[in-house]
Amino acid sequence: MQKLSYLLVFALLAFSSCQKTEKPKNEVIIMGMIHSGHRTNPNYNIDIVKDLVREINPDYILTEIPPDRYPIARKEYDELDTIMEPRVRVFPEYVDAIFPLTKELDFEMIPTAGWTKPMNDYRNQRFREIREDTAWAERWAEYQEAGRKSSEAMAAAGDRNDPYFINSDAYDAAGEIRYEAYNRILNETLLLGGWENINIAHYWNIDKALEKHRYEGKRFLITYGAGHKGWFLRQLRKRDDIVIKEMKPFLDKVLK
Repeated sequence: MQKLSYLLVFALLAFSSCQKTEKPKNEVIIMGMIHSGHRTNPNYNIDIVKDLVREINPDYILTEIPPDRYPIARKEYDELDTIMEPRVRVFPEYVDAIFPLTKELDFEMIPTAGWTKPMNDYRNQRFREIREDTAWAERWAEYQEAGRKSSEAMAAAGDRNDPYFINSDAYDAAGEIRYEAYNRILNETLLLGGWENINIAHYWNIDKALEKHRYEGKRFLITYGAGHKGWFLRQLRKRDDIVIKEMKPFLDKVLK
């Protein structure tokens, strides 16, 4: 009987050791930003952005800040309590909300934007050339028409000033009408600044951050212009090491 008990214990221990320990998945939330609109939109202003970040309470915020610009902005904020760096200053959500919240909450900002100044300058130059080039007239008109249809779809689907709509799949679908044409018509000629190309560059940095902290059971908040949200979600849904959380529960707690 005693021998049988030993065998039973041994079998249970062996079975237990064979069981896979479930690794804690990270949570990922994307909050669509409206940049300068946060200073003018009463429904999605800086105070609301702050309250949403407080409610989400992330461990990491993946920001639309280029990695080479972040140390400059961080130094300026720490020493001067303001940010002058031009590639960061254009984003009120960082200057007025997220940087100030570093004094209150315990999270790490990770710069993940793929933009560089030469890319931005080239894209602006190429746009000017295309608008003046008669060889591009038909394609440019097609792109403009897609933008019109996208705006109509937005108006039919929801209120563009409503953070619920901005952070919805319906917003992504309406925006995709424009972005599909933008990508198909202009991606190649805009080189690294094209729609698909810049999203690949952004996501490469996002993916790198998620890989570095894989299976830590942490919460990641991604804060990019709302137009990028649909593209990012299509990539994030391919991962099996994260749980994607919707914005609606956090919006409910802050706005209702």
